[in-house]
Amino acid sequence: MRLHEYQAKQIFAESGIPTPESRVVTDTDEAVHAIQEVGYPAVIKAQVHVGGRGKAGGIKFATNHSDLRTTVTDILGMDIKGYTVEEVLIEAGVEVDTEMYVGITMDRSAGEPTMMVSTEGGVDIEAVADDTPKLIAKEHIDPAFGIYPYQTRKVAYKAGIPSDTVSDVSSVLLTLYTLYTEYDATDIEINPLMITESRDIVAADAVMNIDDDALFRQSELAAHEHQVAGDPLEAKADEYGFDYVRLDGNVGIIGNGAGLVMATLDLVDHYDGKPANFLDIGGGAKAERVANALDIVCADKNVDAIVFNIFGGITRGDEVAQGINDALSRVNTISKDIVVRLAGTNAQEGMEVLNTDIVSVESTLEAAVAQAVANAAEASQ
Repeated sequence: MRLHEYQAKQIFAESGIPTPESRVVTDTDEAVHAIQEVGYPAVIKAQVHVGGRGKAGGIKFATNHSDLRTTVTDILGMDIKGYTVEEVLIEAGVEVDTEMYVGITMDRSAGEPTMMVSTEGGVDIEAVADDTPKLIAKEHIDPAFGIYPYQTRKVAYKAGIPSDTVSDVSSVLLTLYTLYTEYDATDIEINPLMITESRDIVAADAVMNIDDDALFRQSELAAHEHQVAGDPLEAKADEYGFDYVRLDGNVGIIGNGAGLVMATLDLVDHYDGKPANFLDIGGGAKAERVANALDIVCADKNVDAIVFNIFGGITRGDEVAQGINDALSRVNTISKDIVVRLAGTNAQEGMEVLNTDIVSVESTLEAAVAQAVANAAEASQ
């Protein structure tokens, strides 16, 4: 469960991490009222559960009432990577001298949480990790003993943080780890953490994701789960009983089994594609479930192509194929290229049953994914 920026910042502020004065609003009248407390210059920020808001026009500045009204009107209702903006954060501007990134997440390869600090704050940290990984300093945390202050100072110095702010950055990291454990977070970050001209530390952004399986321990957050879900497609997937996670790519993925879907995501990445979702329809891929899965994936505006990865176990491959045909016949218009890979019981019979006027059929997962990635790339041009 991903918290909105303003929700994460409220937790940060209550824990002692400095944050700018801010208010959440849903219309221009509320914005004009809020600015009396926030003041100018102000930053107007779309509240959606996706990155890249700034590039999409979801973060703007206002210096007067006219700017404020125009900006709030423009941002509210925007579609940012498939998410509709229903709330904006009115936040006091900060005179920044230096920006940095700080965060804590789980390093699954090491089996331990890891702190990350970089002087490349305010940019896409994933791109930094891919292109210039040496700019991100890391320090693992033994969960049996917790975090030690010397570790936070060590990672800050390693990242090249100015010496006069290392103590403050260390304090922020200690607090983040406390929140990480207390709230059962899967990751928690500030990007950017700003150093002002007066050498103060301010969290200008906040990301906090909570482990869904731990919500029974987080009753206060669980009570507001409907407020932070934010994605109508994920809400629809819950209604259908699917395991579904929306991502920011353009290759839609449907499979019957979490392992199959994860393998498909990995292969999409391997072939330089970007997955648009994780969607596990579970066992027995009958027509209704396949149709519901297509309904969700086709409704995602980011999806340019779809790949089915289906394994016929107890349910035979020819039954699955007939289910796909029936599902496709229920959908009025299929505007996206669909590639199907079948394996398992009666897979060959299933591939012969499939309506190849509507879908492409591949005998291997590698070929199916490669074709889907190519289809998505062509469609996005």
